[in-house]
Amino acid sequence: DPLAYVFSKNGLKSLEYVISISAIIATASVLLVFQIGQPRIWMRMSRDGLLPPRFGQIHPKYKTPAFATIITGFLVAIPSLFMDADLVTDLTSIGTLFAFVLVCAGVLLLKTDNNPNKKFNLPYINSQFIVPAVFIGFVLIPAVQERIFTSLKNFGKQPYEEYLFMIFMVLFIILTVYSFLKKWSLIPVLGVLCCSYLLIEIPENSWYVFFGWMSLGLIIYFSYGFFKSKLNS
Repeated sequence: DPLAYVFSKNGLKSLEYVISISAIIATASVLLVFQIGQPRIWMRMSRDGLLPPRFGQIHPKYKTPAFATIITGFLVAIPSLFMDADLVTDLTSIGTLFAFVLVCAGVLLLKTDNNPNKKFNLPYINSQFIVPAVFIGFVLIPAVQERIFTSLKNFGKQPYEEYLFMIFMVLFIILTVYSFLKKWSLIPVLGVLCCSYLLIEIPENSWYVFFGWMSLGLIIYFSYGFFKSKLNS
């Protein structure tokens, strides 16, 4: 919508229509893929013991995870009728970015694992000097310096975004030190940094809802999945 608005304000109505129609098609296709993918994630989790067996059952006729698909439909469709559209958008962003941070961090652990039987591989780029150079370049940006100074000066009486920014800077410093000492792979380190920076710009209300939803998932995991997991043995 912002991109279409820019074209509209500059008198390019025809391009505005093209972009708007393309955005609707793209959004619908992404939602469809998510709606198809989520039941299959639950099916896989169920077969690993992390969810009740019902989520892993396959429909005898359609050969799909029918129960998980229906539950996914209800959990998505009903809240979407009542939730603010901006909040839904922010929750989509925060969930995706948080997942990307976990995936990139997990790749770092895989790359430092000495297990000779691991089948996962990633092109290795030594981050020993690149990440420190990126850090130095980042803190030399005037806007970043001003934000750091303001955050330290107004500590204890500033909006939550500045606390998140300070947490990001601490994370940046930790990753810089470890990248220099352990010669971590560059791609996952940059992935963690980029996604973490985007996370700190998400509104406060979305964080509350996100942590509430994640807490529900952790309750399910520690009350059921942890004890039923097939890896627990």
